[in-house]
Amino acid sequence: MTSSAESQTRYKLVYRVPASHLEATKEAIFAAGGGVYAGGKYIKACFEIPGNGQFLPVAEAGAHPHTGTVGTLEKVDEIRVEILCTGREVTKACVTALKGAHPYEVVAYEVYKLEDF
Repeated sequence: MTSSAESQTRYKLVYRVPASHLEATKEAIFAAGGGVYAGGKYIKACFEIPGNGQFLPVAEAGAHPHTGTVGTLEKVDEIRVEILCTGREVTKACVTALKGAHPYEVVAYEVYKLEDF
């Protein structure tokens, strides 16, 4: 059972995605309850920052990249997205939704627990 305090704990979900899957990942997270501010007065809220990601898929490790070629350093235009999630269970659902909508074999994401001052 989730306590009232746990259901109000705020988290920030941060991830990077190629532009081709930006809207699909955001909509999946919003559908799972992310991006809600001020008790629902504002929804589908997020922040986006364009940037460049890079990675080297390694054959010996069994990489199967969505983008790029095994053994070749890949540089990709990506969008960094930050979305507020309220409650641990909502945040976990948002991460699951992100993983389902994201094209990469391994999704690069971070979750930060936020403090209220």
